[in-house]
Amino acid sequence: MKGPRKAALILKELNLPREAYLVICGEELVTEDALLPDDADVEIRPVISGG
Repeated sequence: MKGPRKAALILKELNLPREAYLVICGEELVTEDALLPDDADVEIRPVISGG
C-alpha cells in the first residue's frame, strides 16, 4: 500500500473490524491513529481472548 497511512485506514481498506485486529509495526503494537510509512513492515493479527 502506498503511504503514509493511519493504522485504522489500513484495517478499513482490508475490510477488517478495528476492534478485532491488532496492527504491529516492526516489533511495536501501534494505535489506530499511528501514521505508518509505505515502507513499514506491518503485521495484522486477530485479537484472541480466552482464559
